[in-house]
Amino acid sequence: MDRTDDLGALLSETGPNAVAGWLLTGVLLLTAALTALEGAFDWTVIATAVVAIVLLPGLVFRDPRVMPPWELVAIVAVPILWQALLGRAFATDLPTYLAVAALALLIAAELHQFTAVRMNRTFAVVFVVVTTLAVAGLWNVFRWLADTFLGTAFLLDGRSATAINAAVMLEFVYAGIAGIGSGVLFDRYFRSHNGGPTDRTYVPPRPRTEVEVEDEPADDTETSTLRDRLGLSSRGQRRASRAMQAVLAGVLLWGLYARDLTTIANAAVALAITFVPAILEREYDLPMDPGLVLWITAAVFLHALGSAGLYDAVGPWDHLTHALSASVVAAAGYAVFRAVHVHTTDVYIPPKLMTTFILLFVLAAGVSWEILEFAVDQSAIRLGLDAVLAQYGIDDTIVDLVFNAVGAVIVTLWGTVYLTDVVDSISELLEHRYGTD
Repeated sequence: MDRTDDLGALLSETGPNAVAGWLLTGVLLLTAALTALEGAFDWTVIATAVVAIVLLPGLVFRDPRVMPPWELVAIVAVPILWQALLGRAFATDLPTYLAVAALALLIAAELHQFTAVRMNRTFAVVFVVVTTLAVAGLWNVFRWLADTFLGTAFLLDGRSATAINAAVMLEFVYAGIAGIGSGVLFDRYFRSHNGGPTDRTYVPPRPRTEVEVEDEPADDTETSTLRDRLGLSSRGQRRASRAMQAVLAGVLLWGLYARDLTTIANAAVALAITFVPAILEREYDLPMDPGLVLWITAAVFLHALGSAGLYDAVGPWDHLTHALSASVVAAAGYAVFRAVHVHTTDVYIPPKLMTTFILLFVLAAGVSWEILEFAVDQSAIRLGLDAVLAQYGIDDTIVDLVFNAVGAVIVTLWGTVYLTDVVDSISELLEHRYGTD
């Protein structure tokens, strides 16, 4: 039986699902119109996006019966209907991010159900949480850009930069709560469907070919190492890393002498991180190219120098450190996710989608970092201490997120080719410890 016959057999069992799905779609279209008339355009955008995602499989397969599970559509519709019927019933933006998280849940299910993408339960939950946090960051970046360059007042509405920043941090917290809550809900949904997101799978699972499992870059990756591209010998790169460690040790000693808590904390953490590659190589046999070690060391080194005074003295220093740190986060995320992808047949993420996922991962990590910075900053203020991590208003937060995205894009376009050895070693480690799925 070919794929068309399989599809026809499966669709014959989906009549009730299609009817329920179309009814919910009609309700969402009415809700989108109602929120537009009320001026709640953010909810109009969310409702319209849900309708588009729900109808997309039917358009692709050219059959109106092809729809995601109606239960998931109903979950997404709940916060949207709540907003349309009750208005601002809550004093918080939690319902907004519940809707975003539910939308991420629906996207994950559709990717697994209607495409070649395969997600196990854990990966799907991570996808939901990461997407929700990333959308929270992107939404506020877009509002800030519109206000700055188009003169709107979506975010910059006359309040002080500190007050706006505090409100955005609260939104980020709500996004995290909503993402985790939806992830737990998705996990329960997976369990109720025997480990998969749905029993209505229109693209049957297929064995992954050797090309898909080994779809690393071409043969020249073995010689195209990061060490070679930096233009320094291996010895020179190791010396550069050690020189940075020596400077960090000096900064730490100076901080101890001056009793500067901010400098002490940042220099100590940065110095500790510089030893992580050696520990990973010794304990887990992960190959650490000298260029990769230099990359990680430079990121924490520049951040520690910034905390010691360069952030205040040199304006662009903060942007540089955020882009470089985000590139390290993107590299780590790519190595781990790619290793999981190679290790198990339960997870298959095409290269193009992997690029998108890494970008979302870095944006989510950036949002999480901003929440941490805000929490540390506010705690220090309340306790009357010097802040180890500090924020300087909404402009600082948004620009940080923008440069985080820059660092992620650089890695996805240029850096992943140099992580092949690390990916292979992590995959072998997973196979040794957990076996092959």
